[in-house]
Amino acid sequence: MTSLPLIPVDPDAPGARRAAMPPQHLADLDLAGRKALVTELGEPAFRAGQVSTHYFGRLVRDPALMTDLPAASRERLADQLLPRLLNPVRELACDEGATRKALWRLHDGSLVESVLMGYPDRITVCISSQAGCGMACPFCATGQAGLTRNLSTAEIVDQAVYLAGVAASGVVAGSPPRLSHVVFMGMGEPLANYNRVVAAIRRLVAPAPEGLGLSQRHITVSTVGLVPAIHRLASEDLSVTLALSLHAPDDELRDELVPVNQRWKVSEVLDAAWAYAARTGRRVSIEYAMIKDVNDQPWRADLLGRLLAGKLAHVNLIPLNPTPGSRWDASPKPVEREFVRRLRDAGVSTTVRDTRGREIDGACGQLAAAEDTGTDPAGESSA
Repeated sequence: MTSLPLIPVDPDAPGARRAAMPPQHLADLDLAGRKALVTELGEPAFRAGQVSTHYFGRLVRDPALMTDLPAASRERLADQLLPRLLNPVRELACDEGATRKALWRLHDGSLVESVLMGYPDRITVCISSQAGCGMACPFCATGQAGLTRNLSTAEIVDQAVYLAGVAASGVVAGSPPRLSHVVFMGMGEPLANYNRVVAAIRRLVAPAPEGLGLSQRHITVSTVGLVPAIHRLASEDLSVTLALSLHAPDDELRDELVPVNQRWKVSEVLDAAWAYAARTGRRVSIEYAMIKDVNDQPWRADLLGRLLAGKLAHVNLIPLNPTPGSRWDASPKPVEREFVRRLRDAGVSTTVRDTRGREIDGACGQLAAAEDTGTDPAGESSA
């Protein structure tokens, strides 16, 4: 059995270990905080609005392009409000350009990933909330790498702003040019970086120039099931979707696949999810990776159906994207179809996630792992 990870549900609590964080960025602050900082620099407060309009409203991240700012002020404001947070290491595209994955190196050398996915009716970005992950799920590349540190609010937001700029450039053919959806399903456990993730959500949904102006209902936050944090999120007065990474309906298997289950069992996690749904009115997304001969048995489909029947929930079955050298593999398509049939027969809304980005190491953590080991996305040495 995999050992239970240590979980700082509130990493900003007294005594929590603090890693070296990046310099402060305007996305770490609300608009009032930005104005206060600008006035401390001897600039008029309205300069904060100008810089924020460039960053959030026009998706401009390069201070040199902010020509409405006086040249004498631009460098000072850029140093204090727009330090470089994400340094591109590699960007890959597939699905005829509709899927684009970015690998970033942070100020301390940590690697994180984010993905843009274009559809006919929307642009979705998947962003990371931690460098690595401490949840130790054995079938996940990020979980096997371990946790390096939490990301700052601005490091989280900057991924979305960058990819919103990519979308706005029009390079994603067949999709609208405006970012509409953000999912916290990249590297890390979002609710283990609770305060910064919630602050990032507030930046994403605040109207420009304070934020990116996205709909709360178009934000999805994934969790392996940190029960106290789920209850806390329900009290935030946010209408975001909760995605619960369940992966097994029974405690015996989930203890192995999702080690945090050793602390909060399936029944406790689902009770917290139903409480979230009742408080917010939002349907919970149940994430379930289909793993060959591990969690894809018909009886587990039936058990899952009984647990979810009549609840405000939708099952999102995920064909596993195996990591190189892993003993875990995706369920065969006939097995997957039977699993879907049984859930639907139980009255549970079920879909199978669109498989995107397999040829560019689309699964969370694979591109970072390839960079660390000196291999390219095809698994060959990059030396």
